[in-house]
Amino acid sequence: MILKDGWYYYTHTTGRNLQLFKTRAMSRLRQADSKVVWTPPATGPNSRNIWAPELHFVNGKWYLYYAADDGRNENHRMWVLENASADPLQGEWIDRGKLNLPDDRWAIDATLLQHQGQLYTVWSGWEGFTDGRQDLYIAKMTNPWTSEGPRIRLSTPEYNWEKEGSPDVNEGPEFLLNGNKIFLVYSASHCSTDNYALGMLTANATADLMNPASWRKSPQPVFGPYAGGGTNGVGHNSFFTTPDGKGHWILYHANPLPDLGCSNRRSPRMQRFTFKPDGTPDFGEPVKLDQWLPRPSGE
Repeated sequence: MILKDGWYYYTHTTGRNLQLFKTRAMSRLRQADSKVVWTPPATGPNSRNIWAPELHFVNGKWYLYYAADDGRNENHRMWVLENASADPLQGEWIDRGKLNLPDDRWAIDATLLQHQGQLYTVWSGWEGFTDGRQDLYIAKMTNPWTSEGPRIRLSTPEYNWEKEGSPDVNEGPEFLLNGNKIFLVYSASHCSTDNYALGMLTANATADLMNPASWRKSPQPVFGPYAGGGTNGVGHNSFFTTPDGKGHWILYHANPLPDLGCSNRRSPRMQRFTFKPDGTPDFGEPVKLDQWLPRPSGE
């Protein structure tokens, strides 16, 4: 989810293409205009398993990131499209090819951060070339499709709540900035379990973000897991502010029933969150699927 010039732009995994939604009111996302902006080639390294698209606006252009492979999971890599139109549902999307990440290893769920004149990307990847533990890596970027320098591992599953299911997983990283803090909120444990939940890393805004020692991991999940009320296995979130700028909301997906795992039964949910006196986010508990909430303020 991204807010620009009074419009919210939203995307999610379809598995077969990239689709964008556009609305002025997040409470009416169901009625949003939508458009398929990219369809994969019939064959090739980015023709299958199109996962976790993310839309970003960098230096006056739109960039759409997605994970894809050729039908073999070990070949999953990140890819990027570029659009110079003011409206990402219009104009031409130019294929910038594979996201040039260090070491060219398995990679999914890339996100971006522009901070103090530097562009960074964080993603979920393997240490080697074989299916195994998913860690979070960071790299500096020279432009939105090219990295520079080494990749640095920021987080690996270490607590029991990050190790439910197989393999052990840290994925779906998303940045959240507040005051003098940078938060990196991520999904932990395997999505096949109802213990899928959100963890968080915290760094000072003036710290060296490429130094793992600059980041502190919260010892407990910051959101979920929750099994009940039609909200099971919460994860893979993003954030948005309300039209009047007064409210902060988290957008995430969850299953309506237990034991559905990484299925297409997952649906997007959203709810308001606040910040504690020390500036850290207080996400509360996932609300029940049938619970009515006040619309985002300013709609």
